Amino acid sequence: MKNEQERESEFIDRLVHINRVAKVVKGGKRFSFAALVVIGDQKGRVGFGHGKAREVPEAIRKASEQAKRHLIRVPLREARTLHHDVRGRHGAGKVILRAAPPGTGIIAGGPMRAVFETLGINDIVAKSQGSANPYNMVRATFNALKNIDSPRSVAARRGIKVSELQARRNQAGIDA
Repeated sequence: MKNEQERESEFIDRLVHINRVAKVVKGGKRFSFAALVVIGDQKGRVGFGHGKAREVPEAIRKASEQAKRHLIRVPLREARTLHHDVRGRHGAGKVILRAAPPGTGIIAGGPMRAVFETLGINDIVAKSQGSANPYNMVRATFNALKNIDSPRSVAARRGIKVSELQARRNQAGIDA
């Protein structure tokens, strides 16, 4: 029990969106709520969940439970930004995420900002295009985050050392 509470406390969750849905029945309207929650440990793990219920707190609880089950790990550079620029897409929602120098802060729209704050990113520039629907924006952001490669994984895939990969990157920067 105590171990479960410790694990629970390491995550922070952010309510991104609540949608109220009305079902018209013979006696009037029945209201239901849908919640979109993003959860993360601010150390590179993040997840999102969607929950529906008759009351708002119950919908948020369900969404948080789902988010904990669907966590992903994102490699971060210096524990503050991304390793490289990346694009993501879900439906009509498109996002562009760009690594930023120290001191930039989180420059992003509402739903994307919640994802970056819970992920632990401090410096990023992001732009959403197309759909402004929070569900599509969050899913597009997660699609982009899943496509991020760390230099370690790229070096392992190519069969070279990380230092050699960094040297090539620096050499390319000098040539440009």
